[in-house]
Amino acid sequence: MLTFIRIIQIYVVQGILCVFFLFLAVKIITRQKKKLNYIFSAFYISEAVGLIINFIYAPLEKELLVKILNFFTNFFTFYAPIFLLLFIIILYKTEKAFELKKQIILLLSTGIIYFCMLFIALIPELGVEMTVANQFTPYWGWLFFLYVTSITTIISTIPTLYYIWKIYNSFEDKNLRGRWKYFLGGNICLYILLYIIFFRNTFFPGTIFSTILSLIGLIFSVSGSILIYYGVGRELD
Repeated sequence: MLTFIRIIQIYVVQGILCVFFLFLAVKIITRQKKKLNYIFSAFYISEAVGLIINFIYAPLEKELLVKILNFFTNFFTFYAPIFLLLFIIILYKTEKAFELKKQIILLLSTGIIYFCMLFIALIPELGVEMTVANQFTPYWGWLFFLYVTSITTIISTIPTLYYIWKIYNSFEDKNLRGRWKYFLGGNICLYILLYIIFFRNTFFPGTIFSTILSLIGLIFSVSGSILIYYGVGRELD
């Protein structure tokens, strides 16, 4: 049964965050219907889908079903930055150089790597434990933690920050450099949020410190999303 605190945390706090993500996605798409806008908005949509799945499984009490739905929440949340990576690579290399085939390969290959989380999540004690006894709070085993942290760092964090920095150094216009700083700051906030989730679910699940980390993570989530939009999304045309 959901406690009052979990109801507030999931359906109020995360609910507001979900609406905020969808609002930004719609705003970007409706500005101009073109490929870069769709790719950029996919980041916010993927984050929102992860939250919506969380809303669905939160009141459920079937352990296997909850664990599988929790995986999809994780998948869409952790996979979302790949859309930003694709957006950045296209900006850096141009769409002609980074053609559609390469774009699809990037999305599919990273998607498969993240999808493999499911098989690790189902390994007892090494994956993700979510039981009635712990009110379905996710407890990550060391193998799941190492896998998610490693793949996120290698295929998402490092290449994203690398290309952002390369683009920043290519700008001579002060206005463009200023906006790109916001975009860089937003991405840094985003990755801090992800690593907070990783460490919280592994080392501090179900504790008061976990709640504190969740609140800190919320700040980084909102700040990062706004900075990313303000830096680039607002200017897409």
